Amino acid sequence: MTRRGPGCGCFGCGGTSLLVLALLAFGAWTFVVKPARDFVAGWQTPPTQSAAARPPAAQGDVNAPLTQADVQKFVRVRREVRVALGTSFSDLQRVWQDIQAGQSPNLIQLAAVMRQTAGNVGAARQTQQAALAREGLSNERYAVVRAGVNRALGLPSVDLVKAAEGLQTGQLPDLNTTVKPATAQEKALVAPFDKELRASAAAGLLGL
Repeated sequence: MTRRGPGCGCFGCGGTSLLVLALLAFGAWTFVVKPARDFVAGWQTPPTQSAAARPPAAQGDVNAPLTQADVQKFVRVRREVRVALGTSFSDLQRVWQDIQAGQSPNLIQLAAVMRQTAGNVGAARQTQQAALAREGLSNERYAVVRAGVNRALGLPSVDLVKAAEGLQTGQLPDLNTTVKPATAQEKALVAPFDKELRASAAAGLLGL
C-alpha cells in the first residue's frame, strides 16, 4: 500500500488543516478582535450623555500654537481622567514604559491592555468629556494640545483607539513611536507640569 505524503488532500489531512484554521480563527477572535471591539464600545461616549457634559464644537484654528491657558486646562482634565481610570492605569503604564523604551508592543500585549481597560475606559471617557465641557475645550483642540504636550515631554503620540478600530477590520496597527521635536514655547509652557504629566502620560494611549 502506498503511503500518501504531506499535502495529500485526503480527508484526514484536510480535516486537520480545517481544525488548525478554526483554532487560529477562534484565537484571533477571542484574544485580539473581541477585546478590540469591547474596548472601542467602552470608549465611545454614550448617546444619552447630557448636553451640559458635551465639549463645545471646534471653533477657530484648532491647530494654533499652545497657550498657557491650553496647558492649564489640559492638566486639569488629565488629573480627572487619571483618577477615573482606576486600577487599569497600572497595566497601561507598563505598555507605555515599553513604548518609551523604543519597544513596540505586539498584538497580544495590545489586546491584553484593551481587555483590561475596557471596563474603565468608558467612565474615563465620560469624565474627560465632562471636564472638557467645563473647561470650554473641544475634542479637536484637546487632541492638538495633547500632541503638543507629548512633544514637549519628548514622548511619542500613540493612539490605541485607532489601533483597536483597525483591528476590528483586520488591519494591523501602525504604532509609530517617532518623537517629534517641540517648539521652545511648548517646552516652556509644559515645564511647570513636567513631573505630573509624565506620570499620567499613559492615559494618552487611550485618546484621553
